[in-house]
Amino acid sequence: MKDLYINTNLASEYHVLSMLYRLGFNAFLTLGNKKSVDIIIDHDGETITIDVKGLQGTTNFPIDNWTKIDSRHFLIFVSFLNEIQNPALVPEVYVVPSTRINEKFPELNGASLVYENPKKNRKVVQLSRLRKLKGAFLNNWDLLNA
Repeated sequence: MKDLYINTNLASEYHVLSMLYRLGFNAFLTLGNKKSVDIIIDHDGETITIDVKGLQGTTNFPIDNWTKIDSRHFLIFVSFLNEIQNPALVPEVYVVPSTRINEKFPELNGASLVYENPKKNRKVVQLSRLRKLKGAFLNNWDLLNA
């Protein structure tokens, strides 16, 4: 199962990298394990950093290792649902500025994207919450140009 987790994250990172190149960004994948910056973009002399979160077969994106709130840092959530092995599947992709991750949204009854369990030892972003805000974040690659 651990190999599947690694493959899901790598597939997610490379999917995002591919999209960035298709959109004309000068992007670079960082290497390492348990890193909080997966992709670096050189955009008009400015640096944009991205933390990619990928999943398949579950509905929660773990964000325990995420801490960076910065106007030039983004979290990109990639969901393959249960079909990562299907090359025809186009994953759901949500581009979220890190500055908005803790924002309270009316569509979520005043909650943020982050859910913390009652023991306060696990933080996740639920796919259902992202879907409720899809107009703001679903495939919204333009946020990287803002």
